[in-house]
Amino acid sequence: MTFFEGILLGLVQGLAEFLPISSSGHLAILQQLFGIDGEQVLLFAVLLHLGTLLSLFAVYWKDILLLFKELFSLILDLLRGKGLCLENNETRKLGVMIIVATIPTAVIGLLFNDLFAGLYNSLTGIAIGLLITGTFLFFIERIASGKKAVKEMRYRDAILVGLFQSIAIAPGISRSGATITGSLLCGLNRETAVRFAFLISIPSILGAVVLEAPDALAEGLAPSFWGPVLLGMAVAAVTGYAAIKLMIRVVSNRKLTWFSYYTWGLGILVLLLTMTL
Repeated sequence: MTFFEGILLGLVQGLAEFLPISSSGHLAILQQLFGIDGEQVLLFAVLLHLGTLLSLFAVYWKDILLLFKELFSLILDLLRGKGLCLENNETRKLGVMIIVATIPTAVIGLLFNDLFAGLYNSLTGIAIGLLITGTFLFFIERIASGKKAVKEMRYRDAILVGLFQSIAIAPGISRSGATITGSLLCGLNRETAVRFAFLISIPSILGAVVLEAPDALAEGLAPSFWGPVLLGMAVAAVTGYAAIKLMIRVVSNRKLTWFSYYTWGLGILVLLLTMTL
């Protein structure tokens, strides 16, 4: 792997992880175009995910700090027999909703891990995923007009968003696109939808890192890979931060259709490419 490839893959991961265009789909396409060995790039992929986690923490550090504090308070209340005590505590309710949304993603990810992993080697599957992403974005922008904030959320809302996130395990389907679609479909207002979508990606990304880390460490990296890897990780963190800030404005300004046109175009291009191979 060259430094150029490291920068390019880091740039794609940072931008596409949070813009609704599918980082997994873009990385899989670039990996096949550059002929990068999937086993050699596994640890690189794990470190790129850590880079994007850094960008999430940089943007939402106040929310994350409050959520961790509230988690310990929640555990104490449960031990004392007080129950969840969600009324009039928006931070605690947000934390519980994040946990609930993570459950279907984790269950489906574990049950169908081999199926999803196999799709990474299929350009046709990736193209279909991109077309699905574009369709999500196009239609949700036209039907979503919710006003619900965190305090009005119900468990069924969190479960639905979690199911949308689980669909995005497939390459080509954007995690941010799917979760924002699910959040808007539940009737959340746009500020709450994008905030919830990005916060629930934290346990999902962490879970992916934990699952991939043993195999990644076992495979290791050739010494020549470490320079491009560290550079790519830094690029992913910086561009991820910029992408999150951009997405907050895009969702607020009802501009998601911009990305639907892009993902449709790329999906069609990849399908045409598969016909020529």
